[in-house]
Amino acid sequence: MTTIADPTTTALLIMDYQPATLGFLADSDAFVTTAQSAADALRAAGGTVVFVRVAFTDADYTQFPPRSVMGQRVTANRPGLDADSPSASLHGGLAVAEGDLVIRKTRVGSFSTTKLDAALKDSGIDTVVLAGVHTSGAVLTTVREAHDLDYDVRVLADACADPDGDVHAFLIDHVFPRQAQVGRTDDLLASLSAHATGR
Repeated sequence: MTTIADPTTTALLIMDYQPATLGFLADSDAFVTTAQSAADALRAAGGTVVFVRVAFTDADYTQFPPRSVMGQRVTANRPGLDADSPSASLHGGLAVAEGDLVIRKTRVGSFSTTKLDAALKDSGIDTVVLAGVHTSGAVLTTVREAHDLDYDVRVLADACADPDGDVHAFLIDHVFPRQAQVGRTDDLLASLSAHATGR
């Protein structure tokens, strides 16, 4: 169950919803619609929506040491994750609204190479809800980061996906519950609806 104590101190992080990372999904449009419904509902309830994308400038590529496995992988796949590449842009089905945050990162997690933590803390955010791909990459790393930064962490299982379904299921069922509350988008929508009606 994904319950929200206070929507106004909650942020939804939609991570790596980009053509370059969604290509393994048979129907990425339907998957994106799930996350967008969560964003619309939280925003309407006074919460914060954050879109996080992974993308690199020429200068960013030079920051990888030669031994970096990630650096070797993303460099070999250029221009797929170049900052100005369409494949590294947010999926076209996502609607960014006024007041939303759009963050560009250069590592797997959403916090280590960004100013996201400061932005959230400055806004009084203490709870983060995570949606992202890959479950074993951006989501796993950000769960760990957010937990270490003392956020109350939620994970939307149906808004996360991984090329390896077994790995996705193991993380959702056995790993994330140790540091996060795991539920589905419908749970979040029900919790937000209860707030709206005062129940």
